[in-house]
Amino acid sequence: MKRYGLIGRTLAHSFSAKYFTEKFRREGLDKEYSYDLFELPEIGCVKELIRDTPSLAGFNVTIPYKQQIIPYLDALDAEARAIGAVNCVKIADGRLTGYNTDIAGIRVSLDELLGSAAVDAALILGTGGASQAVQYVLAQRDIPFSIVSRDPAKGNFTYDDIDPAVTESHHLIINTSPVGMYPHVDEAPQIPYALLTPAHYLFDLVYNPEQTLFARRGAERGARTLTGLRMLYAQAEAAWDIWNA
Repeated sequence: MKRYGLIGRTLAHSFSAKYFTEKFRREGLDKEYSYDLFELPEIGCVKELIRDTPSLAGFNVTIPYKQQIIPYLDALDAEARAIGAVNCVKIADGRLTGYNTDIAGIRVSLDELLGSAAVDAALILGTGGASQAVQYVLAQRDIPFSIVSRDPAKGNFTYDDIDPAVTESHHLIINTSPVGMYPHVDEAPQIPYALLTPAHYLFDLVYNPEQTLFARRGAERGARTLTGLRMLYAQAEAAWDIWNA
C-alpha cells in the first residue's frame, strides 16, 4: 500500500486526512492508498520519517514548514522555486521533488470570489509561504498588492497603518496568516473592519472553521467573502495529480 500524508508542527486543524480518506473510499482506492498526519516537532525530523516509512510516496506540507522543507529536497518545480515555498512533495526513485499546489487553489478561489470583477489592488495579510503563493498569482493577474506585517521590515504596512486611505485603495484583502484558525476561532486579523464596504472582497486562506471571524466581520459590512475550503479541495486534487503523474 502506498502512503501519503501531511507534515506540520500541529495538525489538529487539518482536513487533509479526512479529505483523502473519503476520496480513496469513494473511488475504491482505499485498499491501495492511505493518508496520515505526521506531526513533526522540527523540520529535521522529516529525514527520520522518510527513512522509517518506506511506503511513503509523497506528502503535503503545512505551517510552519513550507519554506523550511526546501533544503531537504532534491529538486524543485519551477513555480515552487519562484515562490520559495513548497506544500507538496513527491517521492520517486529515492528523490524528493517539491511543488506548490497552493497556486492552483488560489487561482480557483479568486475566480470564484471575484468573478468578472476588477479590483484596484490587494492587501496581503502575512508574509509566510502562503503569502508568497498569493503574491505570485496576483502578479500573474496584474493585480497590484501591498503586504501587511506586524514587522515593519517585512511589509509595506503594519496593521496600525491601515487607515481609510489604505482601505479605499485596496478592495481585495487576503488573509494568509493562521490567525483565526482552529482552535483560535475567536480571533481575526487586526484590521479596521468598520472601514470595509460592499465594494470589498475578503479571501481567508484559513479553512477551519469553514466560516472564520475575519469573513464574518467582512460580511457584516457587506463585503463579498470566501474562506479556504475551496482552495483546500483544489490544491489537494492538484497534489493527487502530481503524485500520480
